[in-house]
Amino acid sequence: MTDLDSNRIDELAALLAVAREGTFVAAGRSLQRHATIVSRRIAALESRLGVRLIERTTRRVRLTEAGERLTARVRSATEAILDAEIEASANAADLRGRLRLAFPAALGRQWLAPVLPAFLARYPALMVEVEYSERYVDLVADGYDAAVRVGVLGDSGLMARKLCQHRRVLGASPAYLERRGVPVEPRELASHNCLAFPAFASFPEWRLSDGERTETVMAQGSLLSNDSLALLDAARQGIGILGAGEWLMARDFAQGTLVPVLPAWSFDAAGGIYLVRPSAQFAPARTEAFIDWIVELFHGGPPWSRIGPSSTAA
Repeated sequence: MTDLDSNRIDELAALLAVAREGTFVAAGRSLQRHATIVSRRIAALESRLGVRLIERTTRRVRLTEAGERLTARVRSATEAILDAEIEASANAADLRGRLRLAFPAALGRQWLAPVLPAFLARYPALMVEVEYSERYVDLVADGYDAAVRVGVLGDSGLMARKLCQHRRVLGASPAYLERRGVPVEPRELASHNCLAFPAFASFPEWRLSDGERTETVMAQGSLLSNDSLALLDAARQGIGILGAGEWLMARDFAQGTLVPVLPAWSFDAAGGIYLVRPSAQFAPARTEAFIDWIVELFHGGPPWSRIGPSSTAA
């Protein structure tokens, strides 16, 4: 890669000034140089590239097609350099721009939305746009800077940072267990009303492990839903046994509105909870700031492991 010397920088600056101002005289005035110097620099640039960049008339100048293309590229590079200077020299309060994030709907609303204001307070000049959805967004095509994903990651080409293990467990209300009995072995789930999320890869099978044994049962019940909070509400109201992420039921376990079922067992191969971002070599400072913040949030364990005693602590 050839470094830019001062002459080449001056030539490109002259091109931008002429494109912006419309005449050599006005361009020279904006650069505090005589119009003939601006004209010489443009001529030198055209000679070096071997292409005409500007059509000259008696009153104004007009960019050629090649000049338009080069100007657009140089303008974009100049903006990137200015952004890099701002980010390199900025303190926390100076980070600015738009940060686009995608969170899983239920996990995001329960555990990230309540603490996100602390991130906004730390970086008040940022504008953060968050999508809370179970939709699997395409970060590159949809223009997102980062996303939180749950489960087993595919080979997407994204850069991933594991925040914690994703532990899927079973829970039910005390009223349901009093009415239907407490299962002591996974096979007994076959006679219970199971509330399930059909998007799980193994559905309708529930594969459970206690670290030594693995057992598979067919999840059958009166409610299937792609909405985790709807399943949670049904479990609270005594409809059945819910199989879901520990994060979904952690507060209920701590409060006693749900109790763990088969607490020594959890779903097999549940994957992790990850922060992913596009695989560009360099991320903007605002994206790096968010990554640092969310890693700090999960440091020492996920937030749901710190809400109180639970027999299903991560």
